[in-house]
Amino acid sequence: MKIVLFQTGKTNEKYIREGIEIYGERIARYTPFDIVTIPDLKNTRNLSPGDQKVMEGEKITGQLRIDDMVIILDERGKEHSTREFSAFLEKAMMMPRKRIVFVIGGPWGFSDEVYRRADVSLSLSKMTFPHQMVRLLFLEQLYRALTILKGDPYHHD
Repeated sequence: MKIVLFQTGKTNEKYIREGIEIYGERIARYTPFDIVTIPDLKNTRNLSPGDQKVMEGEKITGQLRIDDMVIILDERGKEHSTREFSAFLEKAMMMPRKRIVFVIGGPWGFSDEVYRRADVSLSLSKMTFPHQMVRLLFLEQLYRALTILKGDPYHHD
C-alpha cells in the first residue's frame, strides 16, 4: 500500500524542508511513500478565506483517485495516542485501497468538498500549529507508527 501526503503550498523554512526530507526517506524504507505539493493559489489578495478554501479544495480533490482512502489532518479530527495511530494505520493498510492519502490543508483549513471526500479526520493535537510545521510533526508520527508496526526500537512508552 502506498502512502501519500498532500500538502498545500511550498515549505518555506529550510529547517522544516530538511526535516521533511529526512523523515520522508525514513518512511520510504517501510512503505512506498510520496509527497504531493498542491501549488499555492495566485492573486489571493481579493479572495475571502472561504473562496480560498474552495479553490484549494478543488485542487486537492482534483488529484485524488476514486479508490484512495483520504485522511485529512484537521484540528476538529479524532485524536490518537501514537500507539493508537499505529493501530489505526495498520488497519488502514489492510483495506482494499491502493493509496492512503493524508491531506494537510492551507492556513484557512478545508473546503466542504474536501470534508465530504474525507474518509477520516485526524487531529495531531488540540493546539494550533502552523500548517507547514504540521508537515514535519505528522511525518515524524507516521515514521514512529511504522516503526511500532515493524517492532523497531524507536518509540518508547
